[in-house]
Amino acid sequence: MTQGDATQLVQILIFGGRGDLARRKLVPAIASLARRPQGGAQLQVVGIGRSGMSDDAFRAWLRGFPQEGHAEAFDAIAPQVHYRSADVQDLASLAKLRAEVDALAGGAEVARLCYLALEPRLFASAVTLLSESGIVHRHRSEDRGYRRVIIEKPFGHDLASAHALNEAVQRVLNEHQVLRIDHYLGKETVQNLLGFRFHNAIFEPVWNRHHVELVQITVAETLGVEEGRAAYYDGTGALRDVLQNHMLQVLALVAMEPPASLDAEALRNQKVEVLRALRLPDPEEVARSSVRARYGPGAAQRGYLDEVGVAEDSTTETYVALRAEINNWRWRGVPFLLRHGKRLPKRFTEVQVQFRMPPLQLFNRPPDMSDAEFDRALHNGALCLIRPNVLTIGIQPRETIGLSFGVKQPGPEMIMAPAALAFDYRERFDDAPPDAYERLLQDAIAGDATLFLRSDEIEASWRYCDAVRTAWSEHGAVPLHEYPAGTWGPAAADELFRGCEGGWTRG
Repeated sequence: MTQGDATQLVQILIFGGRGDLARRKLVPAIASLARRPQGGAQLQVVGIGRSGMSDDAFRAWLRGFPQEGHAEAFDAIAPQVHYRSADVQDLASLAKLRAEVDALAGGAEVARLCYLALEPRLFASAVTLLSESGIVHRHRSEDRGYRRVIIEKPFGHDLASAHALNEAVQRVLNEHQVLRIDHYLGKETVQNLLGFRFHNAIFEPVWNRHHVELVQITVAETLGVEEGRAAYYDGTGALRDVLQNHMLQVLALVAMEPPASLDAEALRNQKVEVLRALRLPDPEEVARSSVRARYGPGAAQRGYLDEVGVAEDSTTETYVALRAEINNWRWRGVPFLLRHGKRLPKRFTEVQVQFRMPPLQLFNRPPDMSDAEFDRALHNGALCLIRPNVLTIGIQPRETIGLSFGVKQPGPEMIMAPAALAFDYRERFDDAPPDAYERLLQDAIAGDATLFLRSDEIEASWRYCDAVRTAWSEHGAVPLHEYPAGTWGPAAADELFRGCEGGWTRG
């Protein structure tokens, strides 16, 4: 890991400075970081948009964001917050912007971090013109005066567009200068997957196909399509909006091999290997192993087709469930069940690692069943016992870890009952974890790329999702189900569990 000189001034240019992301997430995160300077680094913020606005008016607009503690933190950094107008699609406009930001405190040699909070279609041209204008340039040094660019998701809309965007960016910048952000990787519990797996030796011997029956990853949302976002979402859908990025990143952290070190490249190498090992399903398998659906009217909520901005003939999914497999030595044959949906009854993100049953079932036999009948029922699936050992990692809204196990129920008979061990971040550390954007911006300033995505990582995840999406669109083998808003999704998704594997978690 290479870090910049911590004593220098860091200039953060936010392209899309008048947008919702800048106001709700980026500036509050920067203000929080400024309260605890990174080893002495000073932060300077420049919001950039096409419309004109004075520094004072921009500061007043940012200060109006109603978040607890934001006003005090923002007031401390406000003198270092500026606004400049520029068009990222116009070279002359960016050349003028370069002169203006070079004239601010720190001068032209200031360390510069450009955050592209823009429409995805502008990413490639924006990076190209930022380079041509001199605002950023190919930079070998990671010390004083560095130049880095943060690119928001989505990074492409399929493999071909992601590859083209990678090529466009790499024509003008080195890979270490490009930080492809996925805010899920900034969440404390997602990062703790690394610590939990590779610090606690008791889990590593059982973290494989011999002991793990299946892994569930769920991202459930109660919201539908937010106002103003329907036009974007209707051309994207659940698979590309959440599963391709957030969920496959979590999968990679759960399934990766131990890295040789915590160096960014060592960690990212192992994540890429997992994503490359995802078995690309053919159309027949996609029909058996995937479910797509959209929410309809229900629970006093309107259906997806009634949302403002959604096309009348839309076939976009708001729910996706997949049964994926990883073709490597550790995980061959273990299903990874991925589920994401909007307008579900509860908001939560969770990973469940379900361990196999002991080879011989000694307990909880029905009293009227002989040993032979009990054994036959277990083997043919007529009787399913609840799996006693499940590791549950809660990512949001609360950061938790739980482990279930069986204990003997009091009484003369050997009847096992469920019990659990539980850990809660907030209770243990008496504070909420820092915001994901705060952590990621801190790492971007320091030059630590561990929690950012590499070009081959992006392309490997798109390769898998493209195989699913192509089968959906070209072969018609996977119908678009509908589920009432406020319910747990289509019943067809339950069929992705086979035999006695169980069912979807409900948080």
